[in-house]
Amino acid sequence: MSDENARADNAKKRSPFLNTAQAAFYIGLSKRTLEKMRVIGGGPIYRKHGRYVRYHIDDLNAWSEARCKTSTSYE
Repeated sequence: MSDENARADNAKKRSPFLNTAQAAFYIGLSKRTLEKMRVIGGGPIYRKHGRYVRYHIDDLNAWSEARCKTSTSYE
């Protein structure tokens, strides 16, 4: 496991803010997918800390929870 992934695993014990690579690992998407979602929309809420993009773990969890499904049929 890379150092970046280990930091993401331990993020709740330390800072609740993750960079794009850590956030992608945390929710199981690619870094590029999150970057694309920032441009076209539909992704988790993010914050700008200066020039840095940060995702709060609570926002990632809320975004994931909003996508819970019980069926593969159309809603």
